[in-house]
Amino acid sequence: MGTSSWSFPGWAGLVCAGRHAADVLSRDGLPAYARNPLLRAAGIDRTFYAPVSADVFALHAAQVPEGFRFLVKASQLCTFPVLRDGPARGAPRENPRFLDAAFARDVVVAPAVEGLGDRLGVLLFQFPPLPRAETRDPSRFAARLSAFLGALPRGPRYAVEIRDAGLLRPDYAAALAGAGAAHGFTVHPSMPSLEVQAATAPVERQPGLVVRWMLGHGRGYEEARDLYSPFDRLAAPDPGSRASIADLLLRAVRAGKEGLVIVNNKAEGCSPLSVVELARAVASRAGSG
Repeated sequence: MGTSSWSFPGWAGLVCAGRHAADVLSRDGLPAYARNPLLRAAGIDRTFYAPVSADVFALHAAQVPEGFRFLVKASQLCTFPVLRDGPARGAPRENPRFLDAAFARDVVVAPAVEGLGDRLGVLLFQFPPLPRAETRDPSRFAARLSAFLGALPRGPRYAVEIRDAGLLRPDYAAALAGAGAAHGFTVHPSMPSLEVQAATAPVERQPGLVVRWMLGHGRGYEEARDLYSPFDRLAAPDPGSRASIADLLLRAVRAGKEGLVIVNNKAEGCSPLSVVELARAVASRAGSG
């Protein structure tokens, strides 16, 4: 389990001693984060917006102990079918890198594998809510996804996170299974419950469990950020989501699968404290089971 980043000043006293600026924590805070016995993973989200070199990944890998895992978000160029240029967010244009396996191989997969080595937990391809042209035929999307995943290098673990409930179908699950990729379970207002997701993509059939606890209570990203900042307390506890994630984790462990859960501050207000409560929920269920 871990959090989406390690660079929040509001975590003073929870993750590291003293209060430090966000840029200092981003550069130097990972070793302190990785010393916390519950924080055994971390998300690297910056890769969604711009490429990161193998050297930068290697610096992260050198700062964490053996057994630590990173979830790396793939470039949005792989998963956004249209682009908007400039600050005015002009008219959309087709993205030529959408589902381009060669681009993903060279820009996403190769640097992460080279730099992180065995600290790489999973490469996550997060698809935003897609245009109607992409979602009106879910079978076509599943076929394109299958071809894309099948053309990626073998070896790394891949996961796919979608934000269109209509794409969560058996052919989507089959496309993942055929490529040995995992469904990225997500707690997000755009998606149905984790139980519904697991009905289509059962935990026991995944190569490993991947969960991101992003947003709760139906709130949007900006609303949650404004309400919960500086992310130093559980401002909006969500015991229902916590229980669902704990149940998925126990299912994964009992099936002999590795589980990777990444928690965002916008889930409950403070992701390190969410991890603590999630660990308690897992322990309570394991003890009673």
